[in-house]
Amino acid sequence: MKTTPKRKLLLVLTVAVVAILALTRWWTHDSDDAADPTLVFDRIWLDELPRKPQQTFNTFIAATEEPFGLFHAGSQWKGTYEVFTHKASGDRLRVVYLQSNESETIKVRAWPCRERGMDYCLELSGASRGVKRYRSKEGWEIGAARRPEQLVDRIASIVRAAN
Repeated sequence: MKTTPKRKLLLVLTVAVVAILALTRWWTHDSDDAADPTLVFDRIWLDELPRKPQQTFNTFIAATEEPFGLFHAGSQWKGTYEVFTHKASGDRLRVVYLQSNESETIKVRAWPCRERGMDYCLELSGASRGVKRYRSKEGWEIGAARRPEQLVDRIASIVRAAN
């Protein structure tokens, strides 16, 4: 098949359009304009969905009703969690860990994404607990769970369903 100048031009234009669209999406993804602070709250966030019951994972939750939250680390069979209270202000959470009374300010950034079969992404900056990046799915809202024990049970049900 012979390549004509018209075909070469069409190929170059197609590659340029695809590159521009990819760059636009990349810039938009990394922009704070794509972030939605309301996504952070009342949702279960996992760093990864475990593939087997013994695999460890990290969880982050910030509920609005009390307001309180927790960092969890563990597997389906063993784990620890630390509960905190928080006050939200824009993209910042001022948290106080109830066990130690330590406090810190955490910058949060949540946005719709398509990573590892998830629907949402969350980045935390400045947190001394947990990991930096979490993901969540549609349907992982915490609903009526309002006590730490209820949240741990809700997390366990999501993880069991994935195994």
